[in-house]
Amino acid sequence: MGQKVLLSEKEINIILHRLACQLLENHLDFKDTVLIGLQPRGIFVAERLKRILQEEYGVKEIKLGFLDITFYRDDFRRGDKTLEATKTKIDFLIEDKKVVLIDDVLYTGRSIRSALTAIQSFGRPSEIELLALIDRRFSRHLPIQPNYRGRQVDAINGEKVKVLWKENDGEDAIYLINK
Repeated sequence: MGQKVLLSEKEINIILHRLACQLLENHLDFKDTVLIGLQPRGIFVAERLKRILQEEYGVKEIKLGFLDITFYRDDFRRGDKTLEATKTKIDFLIEDKKVVLIDDVLYTGRSIRSALTAIQSFGRPSEIELLALIDRRFSRHLPIQPNYRGRQVDAINGEKVKVLWKENDGEDAIYLINK
């Protein structure tokens, strides 16, 4: 099993800053916008973006939540592997807010479909956008596209994209792994 570096720590940082600027351009003061990181790995992207927006671009208040989609997945209870739920933390109203769903890798689109269903339990947003750090465009099973895309990757033939974060894995890097 071989792997190659798709993005280094420096490249990830550049992309996160670009994505933060795109969000800032479309949402300005974030008064009517909330960020929702998808558990388990989208939360790292969401937390980094919030930090960049506040510390480097002076956005005063950004509402950030975490959404677990485990029980909304269409493969829940379908395989031998038991899925483990993580924690949902949304301690604000999303009614009539613009919601930006954030995930690390957009693959088949099924996780996003689950997130769209799950988020409805918290109210009816005025608008929902999608931000994906990595977009695996040739792997989609559903007609779902990101509004904000960090990097588009053409992974084929069983290749896997692995995103590592300092907070969780000890390094910031994105690898393409050949199985």
